[in-house]
Amino acid sequence: MAPLPVTVIGGYLGAGKTTLVNHLLRHAAGRRLAVLVNEFGELAIDEDLIEAEENGLISIAGGCICCSFGNDLIGALHDLAAMSPPPDHIVIESSGVAIPGAIVSTMLLNENFRSDGVVVVIDAETVQRNARDDYIGDTITRQLTDAEIIVANKIDLVDEAACAALMGWLASVAPGAIVIAATRGEVAPDALLGVVSNPGPGHPSDHSDQLFESMVVSPRPGSDVAVLAERLALGPYGVIRTKGYARGPDGALNLLHTVGQRWEVTPALDSHEVGIICLGFRGSLDKSAIADLVAHLARTAAHRVNLA
Repeated sequence: MAPLPVTVIGGYLGAGKTTLVNHLLRHAAGRRLAVLVNEFGELAIDEDLIEAEENGLISIAGGCICCSFGNDLIGALHDLAAMSPPPDHIVIESSGVAIPGAIVSTMLLNENFRSDGVVVVIDAETVQRNARDDYIGDTITRQLTDAEIIVANKIDLVDEAACAALMGWLASVAPGAIVIAATRGEVAPDALLGVVSNPGPGHPSDHSDQLFESMVVSPRPGSDVAVLAERLALGPYGVIRTKGYARGPDGALNLLHTVGQRWEVTPALDSHEVGIICLGFRGSLDKSAIADLVAHLARTAAHRVNLA
């Protein structure tokens, strides 16, 4: 059997990797894609794509699948290769602080797979500022130097002059990479899969997970989710990324995202357990203050119910 092609999608927290993966699945056009992710909680597959979910495997309309690999990437790849029929193409969505070249290096230890290239998704508005950051700049730069294709996502958030400056900067940081401008991860699969003529072999590298710590909060149903999102994004809590679900004052389930000082609350497309993960730099994430904020919003919600 010919080696299966594997594309690694990397990029810093909140750049839009999951949005891109959903777009690829939605426009697979008969190509049987298999998506690997560390944990399902990190990959919110659009509800209308899912046909079934069982035993750690999500079946997607059109013959695609998604599964988690935890710490056993090689084992998950082996299971995919043993499927009948096997997928046409494998996509690995790496964590936001992973170095994509290290994943390629690990994957190539198995001769049943070949690299189809490294795609790195960036937030067009914040990537240059983050690359200068003392804590995370090295991670972002290393991700970009591994890139063979760069998806400059959220390009609608920058003006023409800033876009030109970004393209010039990317040409200096990753001179060999193809750069594709995108909004909300809308990139055709044919522009990402099978287009890198000579993918690199990757390289062993440590992840940057030790720089970060996290906590999970479960807001009381009825809490003002929009206020929670705004305060987590703008307040002095040391939060750099949040993602999760909470029920608002009307009882409806909402998906909450914050990236830096941006936040978004949208209706959830399917059922999920309530819980929001908050990520920040180790030693800077104020877990006590975050817990106090969630408790305050819970008391406010309870008071509102009592008045009603």
